[in-house]
Amino acid sequence: MGLPSALSHSPTRVVFGSGRLAELGPLVRMEGAPPPLPPLPRGEGEPRVLVVTDPGIVRAGHVEKALESLRGAGLWATVFDGVAENPTTHHVEAGVAAARQANIDFLVGLGGGSAMDCAKGVNFILTNGGQMSDYWGVGKATKPMLPMIAVPTTAGTGSEAQSFALITDPATHQKMACGDVKAACRAAILDPQLTRTCPPGVAAAAGIDAVAHAVETAGTTRRNAVSMEMSREAWTRLSRAFERVMRDADDDAARADMLLGAHLAGAAIEQSMLGAAHACANPLTARFGITHGVAVGLMLPHVVRFNCEDGANPYVALGLSDEALAMRIERFLDAARLPRTLSELGVTEDSLPALAEEAARQWTASFNPRRVTAVELLQIYRAAFN
Repeated sequence: MGLPSALSHSPTRVVFGSGRLAELGPLVRMEGAPPPLPPLPRGEGEPRVLVVTDPGIVRAGHVEKALESLRGAGLWATVFDGVAENPTTHHVEAGVAAARQANIDFLVGLGGGSAMDCAKGVNFILTNGGQMSDYWGVGKATKPMLPMIAVPTTAGTGSEAQSFALITDPATHQKMACGDVKAACRAAILDPQLTRTCPPGVAAAAGIDAVAHAVETAGTTRRNAVSMEMSREAWTRLSRAFERVMRDADDDAARADMLLGAHLAGAAIEQSMLGAAHACANPLTARFGITHGVAVGLMLPHVVRFNCEDGANPYVALGLSDEALAMRIERFLDAARLPRTLSELGVTEDSLPALAEEAARQWTASFNPRRVTAVELLQIYRAAFN
């Protein structure tokens, strides 16, 4: 399957196809560069690679296959598997300690968005020092960063296509978006075989998150010709594959479309940004522990309808009317057996004003196609409540 032309605008090389994880070692060799860190005594083989992952990916056997490829290419490799969902600064600090102990000069993020974000967080601190809050925002790294390859095992965040690391401050529960072009992955291996081991609930939440990325990037105030091409291509692949994957996890063609669609949607974020659905989702995760994909998927049809209330359709690039788009998203939620109301998830009605205030402070709210304050966001939360 050929790659869509929209990816020509992305700085990340894409290696796409079933079984391509076997090419990780040669790809590291190809993308390796002289390390910016002071040289220290090394073992056999260069670069020295740290694989950042989580215990579930280890149990699935993907890490061992990655190590086989790396060692087969004559590379020294070690594993940090201390990543958890919604990685915090503590996970990054532990990863940095492992990286320093191993004197690594190349990173591989293997897993879902959490593993890839943690690997990027490790890269910031290892090469530029300080703490994650120093890089909250855009372009705050002053020194070169290590080369990195990302290998997603879920079709969801598209983190492998982005220069941002989303790292949570455990004291405030604030998700810090730390972005820098130097943090972008040199390459991404998109191997649909790796998504076979993804549990159904995780696949559903990740998949609807990818759908939300395609939709929101199509409508933000920063959208442009490049981002809309990426959003449209992502939506085309995701919308034709989502329900098929929910029905049959062994549908190889659908899983391939989901993985490539999620990557395209992630690349669109780099060009366009996100909107109010993500702004509303983050406080739901922080306050109620709701999985990000579940939260953003639930809020998305309500945000679409809100943004189109004045008769405009900022999502015109997707080729659907506003109501048809909202209804299609709701159909996806039903196919994935995901909740449709906040009350189902234990969110209390008296918490909605505080959630709205928090959502209004989210960076993504500023890119929503229709201006939102806490007043409008409370209206959206109430629409989603029951």
